[in-house]
Amino acid sequence: MGDKLEQDIVERIKERAAPDGGETVTLSTSIKSLGIQSLELTEIIFDIEEAYGIQVEINTVDAWSRLKNVEDIVVAVRALVDAKQGRQHAPT
Repeated sequence: MGDKLEQDIVERIKERAAPDGGETVTLSTSIKSLGIQSLELTEIIFDIEEAYGIQVEINTVDAWSRLKNVEDIVVAVRALVDAKQGRQHAPT
């Protein structure tokens, strides 16, 4: 698996998710397949904000339309963390 940030986010998502058929949570796992509803997504975002001292400027409606899988969350958080630390992150 990837770096510490990626691992941490995946673990936070696992804590609140209810995957269909007990699937393994990976970067390519869709948020929808995890059974994450708006409340759980909001709680995940709050957890991440607190852990990394960042502010996620996204409301639930935007989240549902923009965040399709676990990797989308990791990429968004990494960009915010890098911006906070004054680094630029090359798109993948």
